[in-house]
Amino acid sequence: MKHRGLVCVTYGDVPYEYYRIGQHIVAAPGVCGGRSTFKYTRLEVAVVLDLLAAGWTTEHILREYAQSKLTPEAITEAIRLAKEALVTAASVVSSSL
Repeated sequence: MKHRGLVCVTYGDVPYEYYRIGQHIVAAPGVCGGRSTFKYTRLEVAVVLDLLAAGWTTEHILREYAQSKLTPEAITEAIRLAKEALVTAASVVSSSL
């Protein structure tokens, strides 16, 4: 996970600080304990990945979380970043063998 520095913005009338993980995914120190969430939401990336693993479709997730304004692109980014993390972890393990 590459942090590009703390971003400080105002969202609505509220200050919002986050570390950018991707275009749609952030780690905001004051939101969900700093775990990865979709930008401007309290929806954790891990929750969406768990739903996908349980067989939910992207369309079903988007319907169920419509109020969060989650997008297909955000879900795609979550899958891509999870894959990259897995590949990196596997590479570290295999290089230490």
